[in-house]
Amino acid sequence: MAGKPKRMSQVKQILQLHNQGYGNKTIARDLGVSKNTVKSYLEKYRRSKISLSTLLKMEEHALEKVFHPGNPAYKDNRFEVLKSRLDGYVEELNKTGVTKQLLWEEYRMSQPEGYSLSQFTFHLSQHIKVKRPSMVLHHEPGEKLFVDFAGKPLSFIDPNTGEVINCQVFVACLPYSDYGFCLAVPSQRIDDFIHALTCCLESLGGVPKVLVPDNLKSAVIKANKYEPTLNRVLEDFANHNNMAVVPARARKPKDKALVENQVKLIYNRVYARIRHQQFFSLHQLNDAIKHHMLKHNQTRMQKHDYCREEHFLSNEKPLLKELPAKPFEIKYYKTYKLAPNNHIYLGEDKHYYSAPYQYIGQKLKVVYTRSLVRIFHQHILIAVHKRKSGIGRYTTNKEHLCSTHQYYLNRSPEYYKKKAGKLSETLKELVELIFSQNRYPEQLYKSCDGLFSLHKNTSLKTFEKACQMAIDHQNYSYLFVQNVIRNKTTEYVEEQPRKNLPDHHNIRGKEYYNNQLPLKLKNNGEY
Repeated sequence: MAGKPKRMSQVKQILQLHNQGYGNKTIARDLGVSKNTVKSYLEKYRRSKISLSTLLKMEEHALEKVFHPGNPAYKDNRFEVLKSRLDGYVEELNKTGVTKQLLWEEYRMSQPEGYSLSQFTFHLSQHIKVKRPSMVLHHEPGEKLFVDFAGKPLSFIDPNTGEVINCQVFVACLPYSDYGFCLAVPSQRIDDFIHALTCCLESLGGVPKVLVPDNLKSAVIKANKYEPTLNRVLEDFANHNNMAVVPARARKPKDKALVENQVKLIYNRVYARIRHQQFFSLHQLNDAIKHHMLKHNQTRMQKHDYCREEHFLSNEKPLLKELPAKPFEIKYYKTYKLAPNNHIYLGEDKHYYSAPYQYIGQKLKVVYTRSLVRIFHQHILIAVHKRKSGIGRYTTNKEHLCSTHQYYLNRSPEYYKKKAGKLSETLKELVELIFSQNRYPEQLYKSCDGLFSLHKNTSLKTFEKACQMAIDHQNYSYLFVQNVIRNKTTEYVEEQPRKNLPDHHNIRGKEYYNNQLPLKLKNNGEY
């Protein structure tokens, strides 16, 4: 009986033959077992004090309880002592530096006749397994997507420098079909993580209901058993794709056992198969990964008559939600105080963006993406700008400025000509002549501002006469018009300015008269 216990069906055969009057040797020979085995089972039958007819009618599980009541080791007094301490030992193992060896040494000090190290470790391990049983999780098709980063990096060679650049490997799988996805990215930063997730969803051709990431910093800012704090960008990504995020529990690898197993498979089916290849760009590396992942998903699964790709395409992909029409853009969040020049300074771009002057001195929330900068005050959108580069430059919406500043920015030759035309035709003519001069525009703007000021404080008749005098005398300046008005020159009748005679080809020149002979005067006074 020291060997392997016999099946209860075979034990029943021993009892049947014994009941029919056969001896131990005959029973052993007919059933192909040893005489000692037959003898041992018959002795157990006699000690049980249960009738033979009753034993033959019992089910096998009940019969086994009679002949194999349990391991004698668990009836030992030493086990009862150890059993009462096992819960405390499990708690002690969670403390820093505490090992099973140390616990055994302390146990033997109090129990010199206790178990050896191997038996102590066995009973403690069995107790831990009983307290932490595994559960078979059942997953619905299209429900969850497990994501993680592989522990071992891949690499490529920079063709310019020869430097070996390590890459992080993003791994994802759908637990229902075990369909896998893999992508190498430069790092585990949030922008690379979101890029990998976007590529994964595009490869799947749909969106699952729930995203289950590990507790990496790109996904979870603060781990918690019940309410982990998610990264804001990941929340935005999930909301954009209309799916929930439920991170796996910290230090609970069984929560994501399938993706952990997917990583092991990728080590074998991707890493091992490209270990002798050299890549000179991230794109080349990902092309090789994609090729081997396709073969992995198309490999027949053990214990199944289909591959992962067939299972995914037929049973899971139709249940995935549609991808959003617009691609996701990462949103960044900042809070700035609006400066007196009604601009906020976006430090990442080193660029200034305007907001309405009414909010000067108040804190504004800035939400910016790769293409847009949006500015909010108490959840109300007050400004939108296209994101621009340019260190120290300004992006200004004129409507955000006060009226004085708007007037200053709106200045232009066309602006002044249009304004002068509304006031006076003479003034418009003078302004046009002012801008025909080759002078710095800012000086011309000030001249026009001065003329408009004179127009406000002078009668229209006097002002138009002064402007006309400036035009007539070809003196196109504010000071000339001001002096004419101040000196009341317009009240006097002014002589018409002398005009130069026009050139004419019939006019005699001095050469004609120099060539004439002098006339002699006669005695009577005649020539």
